Amino acid sequence: MGREHHACHQRTPARLRTAAGSALLALLLLALAVAPASAEGPGSGVSGGNGVGRGFHGGAARAVRAHEQARARVDRLREADARPARIEEAERHRKALRSALWDRLRAGAREAADPVAVDPSGRRGRCPFGDRSRATELRARPWTAPTRHYWLSAGFAAKGSRWAHRHTGQDFAVDSGTPVYAVGSGVVRITTCGDGFGNQVLVRHGDGYFTQYAHLSRLDVRRGQHVTAGQRIGLSGATGNVTGPHLHFEVRITPYAGSAVPPLPWLRRKEVQVSGAPVT
Repeated sequence: MGREHHACHQRTPARLRTAAGSALLALLLLALAVAPASAEGPGSGVSGGNGVGRGFHGGAARAVRAHEQARARVDRLREADARPARIEEAERHRKALRSALWDRLRAGAREAADPVAVDPSGRRGRCPFGDRSRATELRARPWTAPTRHYWLSAGFAAKGSRWAHRHTGQDFAVDSGTPVYAVGSGVVRITTCGDGFGNQVLVRHGDGYFTQYAHLSRLDVRRGQHVTAGQRIGLSGATGNVTGPHLHFEVRITPYAGSAVPPLPWLRRKEVQVSGAPVT
């Protein structure tokens, strides 16, 4: 097999643009690597807040914004029916940003003994598992709201003394024991308990995003289980650091705290309308 000799290839404008993009990406990853680590453990905020230090939050927030801008660019290129090569290049850039954020947050989660990183199946914590749920028999829409008969309480980025920085998800105020549903089809990646989020489930969907369902009183799915939109994954409760029963719903780029994106706009992109205005 012959070896590729890069010296024989000409430096075309496309190659130069790719090289420049790689250099910029390398600088961004370096900046994330040297950002300060978290001063507090994940999930330490009350009512689903994420207790991360300001320096860590700032670095992660910049990386999240960069990823979302890259994701939006991919969407625009697809809507404009751009050349496949341009779409693939933009998608590689988005995945590289996600990979860098994933690695950094995973390292921080392991150092902080976050159950998501050290006990993803919930076996060590002896989480309260119920009977394994089955896929809904009704023909549901591809995406749905995570619960029913709710009112919206604390919204994404809401300020308050209960959180070390800002609220990282959307709270759905419901009574304990209210069914909680997967918002879309996917695979259960995390079922944990014992930290500020209490009993929680994280589902990875086909678009690469994760949805988190926290403060549950019971878990009705297992790690590795495939779920469909509208399938019950547990019952709401008041476990973890809370002031009352509710569902904390979060959308993340990775399974780790610090990668959350605004959940209601994300649901709207899936054509899911959530009624009510969140408290900010």
